Amino acid sequence: MMSTSSTKQVAETSGAGSRQMILETAARLFRHEGYSATSLRAIAAACDMKAGSLYYHFESRDQIVSEVLDIGVQRVFDAVKAALQALTADAALATILHCAIEAHLRALLHSHDFTSANIRILGQVPAHVRESHRSLRRAYENYWLELLSPLQRSGQIRSGADLQRTVYFLFGAMNWATEWYDERRFDLAQVATEMADLVVLGLQAPVAQRGD
Repeated sequence: MMSTSSTKQVAETSGAGSRQMILETAARLFRHEGYSATSLRAIAAACDMKAGSLYYHFESRDQIVSEVLDIGVQRVFDAVKAALQALTADAALATILHCAIEAHLRALLHSHDFTSANIRILGQVPAHVRESHRSLRRAYENYWLELLSPLQRSGQIRSGADLQRTVYFLFGAMNWATEWYDERRFDLAQVATEMADLVVLGLQAPVAQRGD
């Protein structure tokens, strides 16, 4: 006979699995159908559950949406941080950008439903959902700014470059890969290298202006 503690552990594990399945299903539906067309009933049906069963895991559709949005950004954020931690402290601009862009793209495309849903529905969700998600997006933007700022101060990036706009440009270019990237046609590492080279050539200070 299974003990009470073992029964509880199995139930918790099963509950966590169901919760993750709901989030993955919702991300897929939001990505393909959009926010308005994806009701709680549609999510439940796709999970082969009753609509009321969703309330065991989530208070509302907006809570599901909020978590889907956060997961899409957090997975990319974590991947970029992990990749850059492996670099040496004196890594050059090109090396840093190649590493960060490739990590962003790999995470972006690996978590395709979550990241694509984030890009597609962010402008469709209620204002309070966008606001709850805003702090994480800003944290990731600021992470890139903090990554580039020391390189500008050291002279590797030209002084006139606006780093905030550079980050927006990078995010737009990288995130659009969810719409066109095909692993059968493109090598992701090569795509990351080419993207980084385009940015480096625009940011790099002329040799005469560098402090080295």
